[in-house]
Amino acid sequence: MLRRIAALRPPPRAATPVGAIAAPYSSKSTSIPQKQQRVRDHAFDGIMEVQKRVRRFHALYSLLLYAAAPTAPSRAGGSGAVSVPFTRLGALARRQLRLAPLDAGRFLLRHAHAFHLFLHPVHRMLHIRLTPRAAAALGAEADAVAAALPGASVLRLRKLLLLAPPHRRLRLEHIHLLRRDLGLPDDFAESVIQANPSLFRLTPDGFVEFLPSPTDPPDLTVAAVERARERHYREHRAPGSAEEDARFAFPIRFPPGFKIGKYFRIAVWKWQRLPYASPYADVTGHDLRSLEAKRRMEKRAVAAVHELLSLTVEKRTTLERLALFRDALGVPKKIKEFLLKYQGIFYISTRGNQGKLHTVFLREAYYKGELVDPNAIHAARRKLEEVLMISPQKANLDRMFTSMGRGWDELGGSGRGGSELRDEFLGDGRGRKKSGDADGAESGEDSGVESLYIE
Repeated sequence: MLRRIAALRPPPRAATPVGAIAAPYSSKSTSIPQKQQRVRDHAFDGIMEVQKRVRRFHALYSLLLYAAAPTAPSRAGGSGAVSVPFTRLGALARRQLRLAPLDAGRFLLRHAHAFHLFLHPVHRMLHIRLTPRAAAALGAEADAVAAALPGASVLRLRKLLLLAPPHRRLRLEHIHLLRRDLGLPDDFAESVIQANPSLFRLTPDGFVEFLPSPTDPPDLTVAAVERARERHYREHRAPGSAEEDARFAFPIRFPPGFKIGKYFRIAVWKWQRLPYASPYADVTGHDLRSLEAKRRMEKRAVAAVHELLSLTVEKRTTLERLALFRDALGVPKKIKEFLLKYQGIFYISTRGNQGKLHTVFLREAYYKGELVDPNAIHAARRKLEEVLMISPQKANLDRMFTSMGRGWDELGGSGRGGSELRDEFLGDGRGRKKSGDADGAESGEDSGVESLYIE
């Protein structure tokens, strides 16, 4: 009897090796689950904490140039000599940037290596201007953008227009909002579009159109993910590996702490093998009523967002700017939920502006918070970030404001604002300095920032 029962039992299942994926017939779906656990990546969030200072710097710098017009020079590298009264800059910051009365002065004091406060020798008023180090960083970025103008910038703009089939045209105002991410100059409408009439056409209704040219490289419509896929397949091809697994695959790296279950692995494996059309291909005439076609179009939308981020200088942009190209890329209306579905490819950071700003990163382009393939524009922008990250303790603020006399009162505006800022940065109001704030003053050391300007 026992022998008969044993004969009727099914044979035991073979043990699955560690790291192997279960059989594909375990799951019938080829789509990644909609609801996933959202895991923060501190490496990307740390980048946005630095970018918060960079955005505030550029906002105040733009107000400085606006307040100094028409005496402000056109080139950013020579703007260190431009100075305006702090009272005017503070009023503009409160009215246009909606800053609190003390926020502008507090930011200037915390970044004394970027902005220099001094008492004007003629007007006897508190003035503000850039330090030579900050002006040099802005000049380096302007030089890097100008150096990339003939080749790389034109190529990036042409590939961006190709991402909008079938007409291959985009609104000029949308490209203008994305110009800094693409490494384009502020006057790109004249220096790039109108300067190349054989490559671009500016329509009267405000669109920029792509014009084919015999000088275009043959790989103009080859996506970045295709190049990365081919390079990875050639370098890491294992004996017996299936080429089908890498033909339509994306580089995926989930954030630390992301839980990957068995069925999720199966869904990702099936999604990686799912064919899709190139983001540069025209799919307007395809029949998209079937469920399989919709899944392929969703993967094509992932490839389109991947390609747009690959065209940016720092492989990131804001979600709000990305939404401007939603129709051209074929992305669903709920773009945030769509990108959160693919956390192994993209990362959305909400740091830097009290959750009001969403920045989309291309995960594969970064490693431990650093850009894997840096460029000249990114290197120039890093110089400005380094200036803004220098501690204010290394700037001799006490010596600077002693030479200015009544500068603290003007910096704080009306009321007790000046004494509040002085207590915050130099002491407690009774002569006692905060620990570490006056190390440079007591030791006689000087960073050289304010001594270049004190009259």
